[in-house]
Amino acid sequence: MLIKQLEDKSVVWFQDNNEYIVVEPLIAEILSLLKNKIPKQEILTNLFNTISIPYQQAESLILDIENLLSSTEIQKVELELIDKPNSFEYIKYYKINDLVFKICYFSEYEISLVHPKFSHLEVNFQSKNDFVFEVYSNQNFISFSIDNNIIGTWNKTEVHYFQGKFSMKITELIHEKTENNWLGVLHASAISNGKNSMLFLGDSGNGKSTSLALLQANGFTCLADDFVPIDANKQEVYSFPSAISIKKNALDTLFPIYPELKTSLEYHFKRLNKVVRYLPPNTNNYMQHLPCKALIFIKYQKNSDLMIDKVSNINAFEQLVPDSWLSPIQDNVEVFIDWFSKLPCYQLTYSNNKKMIETVSKIFNDDI
Repeated sequence: MLIKQLEDKSVVWFQDNNEYIVVEPLIAEILSLLKNKIPKQEILTNLFNTISIPYQQAESLILDIENLLSSTEIQKVELELIDKPNSFEYIKYYKINDLVFKICYFSEYEISLVHPKFSHLEVNFQSKNDFVFEVYSNQNFISFSIDNNIIGTWNKTEVHYFQGKFSMKITELIHEKTENNWLGVLHASAISNGKNSMLFLGDSGNGKSTSLALLQANGFTCLADDFVPIDANKQEVYSFPSAISIKKNALDTLFPIYPELKTSLEYHFKRLNKVVRYLPPNTNNYMQHLPCKALIFIKYQKNSDLMIDKVSNINAFEQLVPDSWLSPIQDNVEVFIDWFSKLPCYQLTYSNNKKMIETVSKIFNDDI
C-alpha cells in the first residue's frame, strides 16, 4: 500500500489490485496501521487521543476501515482457454509510421472491435510485415496473439479490457517502450501546439471529441483521442494513431469543416448505445511526444457564456482515475501522483466554438 498527499487529501494505492481511493489523512493513517498489523487496541488508543470522539464511535470507524481494506482484495476470475483457429476469415494490413501490422480477424465480430478506429491506416497487401496480430473468440471469451505469442483472454462481457490491451500493444510497438515504461493511459483527448500538449476530459456527450476536431482544424495537432499514453521517464503525452470518434449530434457542426464526414461510414455500437463516424487525425507522424501544459474538463452547453475556472487537482484526480489504466508498478504510481499534483486543471464550458479555440490558445500561451 502506498499513501501520497494530494492537496488536503490522501491518495491511497493498493498494490494487490492496482486500485486508488481518496480519503482524509486520518483514514489513510489508520489504513496504513491496519495493513501493517498494528494491534487494534493500540490504534484505538491513538485515535482516541488524536480526535475527540466517543470510544464506541472510534471502534466503529476502525471497523469501517477494516471493511474498506477487505473490499480492496483482488477477486480471481476463471478464464477459459480458446483454441486458436486454423484459419482466419479476414486479413487486413495497417501502416503506422514505417511499421506494417498484419491483423488476422476470425470473424466480423473481431473486426467491429478493432478496425473502425484504425481504418484510415489500412494499406493493400504487404509481403513484408513487422508484426502479426491474430484476434479470435468463442461464445464467451476473446483472445489475441502477437507473432504466435498469446497476449491474453478476456470475457466478452468486458470486451473493453481486450480493446485496451490491444491498443496498449500497438502503443508499445510503435514507441518501442514496454508496458513498464508507461505511467498509464488516460481516457481523454490530446492536442498539441508543436511545443506542448493539452488533455481534454469530459463525460460522453460533453463535446470532447467535437472540440478536438474543431481544434485540429484551427492550427492544432491531434495527438490522441480516447486513449492517451503518458510515459514514465519524462511524463510526456505520446501520440496514438486512432481516428477521432464523432457522434451523430456533432455532425451538423462539423460538416462545413469536414465535408468527407457526409459520406464516411457510420458505426452502430449497441453495447455503448452510440452511433459514430470516424475522422482521421490531421497528422501521419505518430512518433510525437510532448510535455503536458494543462488538463481541461470541457463541456459544450447550448447558449452558455464561455466560463473557465480552475479545478482542484484532487477533484480532477477523482474524475480521471476510474476511467483510466494506470501502471501497477509502485515507482510509476509515485511518479504519476507527483506529476498529476503539479498539473494545472480547468473546467471550460462554452457554446461559441471560436471563443473556445481562443481560450485554448491562451492557456497554451500562459495568458490565463
